[in-house]
Amino acid sequence: MQAAADQNDNSTPQKMSLVPVQTPADGPLFAEVNMGAEPSAPTVRATVVQAATIFYDTPATLDKAERLLDEAAGYGSQLVVFPEAFIGGYPRGSTFGVTIGNRTAKGKEEFRKYHASAIEVPGPEVDRLAAMAGKYKVFLVMGVIERDGYTLYCTVLFFDSQGHYLGKHRKVMPTALERVIWGFGDGSTIPVFDTPIGKIGAAICWENRMPLLRTAMYAKGVEIYCAPTADSRNIWQASMTHIALEGGCFVLSANQFCRRKDYPPPPEYVFSGQEEELTPDSVVCAGGSVIISPSGTVLAGPNFDGEALISADLDLGEIARAKFDFDVVGHYSRPEVLSLVVKDDPTNPVTFTSASGKAEVSQK
Repeated sequence: MQAAADQNDNSTPQKMSLVPVQTPADGPLFAEVNMGAEPSAPTVRATVVQAATIFYDTPATLDKAERLLDEAAGYGSQLVVFPEAFIGGYPRGSTFGVTIGNRTAKGKEEFRKYHASAIEVPGPEVDRLAAMAGKYKVFLVMGVIERDGYTLYCTVLFFDSQGHYLGKHRKVMPTALERVIWGFGDGSTIPVFDTPIGKIGAAICWENRMPLLRTAMYAKGVEIYCAPTADSRNIWQASMTHIALEGGCFVLSANQFCRRKDYPPPPEYVFSGQEEELTPDSVVCAGGSVIISPSGTVLAGPNFDGEALISADLDLGEIARAKFDFDVVGHYSRPEVLSLVVKDDPTNPVTFTSASGKAEVSQK
């Protein structure tokens, strides 16, 4: 069963709930929820967050993230997945003033503000997210815009339930005009983390449609495949179901639900080619967040109604049952015919042989 609450005013905290399994009214929230599965196949309660960034206001977005984590933890969630670019924002509708051969002054200023809203990794915002994960005792997968000098990356950060930052994944291939504002990740940030609740990894939005990237993650043994996205089309659901079946893994896809008023008003921020047709309440991203089992069964969602927490209990025994049918990098592979080489070393544009390559501190 599902229930959702739409937060039309981001400044006012409201409860959001979408949990198909009820927690007992009395008694503790157990670290592991056993819903009748065998002892060797534990059950993990997972939540995907469907909510909008507070655009150009990273501290307020972090506050909102904490409210949502608090609520998800109250339902007993052990794993919480946020959408693509939740911290820093997904600049939907913007062109940043770019045409071939020209970039406008307004577009450059728009990039400056977007750059200022991004976060450094590591950095104080990462420390705060780690503290949140530890406070609410959840594994946290968070979509952010990462600032590395003056280049931005669409990144996913991973945290354990003890409050430790585990690592990151940078989107290896931004889509279309995203390539103007985001850099490209390399093979050194395609992690799968072996945790007490399963092996967790992530691919962002349309890089989920890259077969070789998915294969690399399958080879690392991903069991809980997180897919933060900005794609709310119905066809996205087909991709998520296919990945669950292909990888024999749980797929958790989190998307934002946004109205026009979740972005700054014009002329500060303009939805190119659409602005005249939009009202403040127009939906510009309809969500569609979903949780799918290794058998292709939809466990929760997709939700297209508003901001929500979408939750399901994951019976990890489903993975072995699915792999018995099809193990894409195991008994159903043919490495003597088809194989993949992943270049997973960092690709730095400049390498110094000593620390002298760093900026020097001026001596007074």
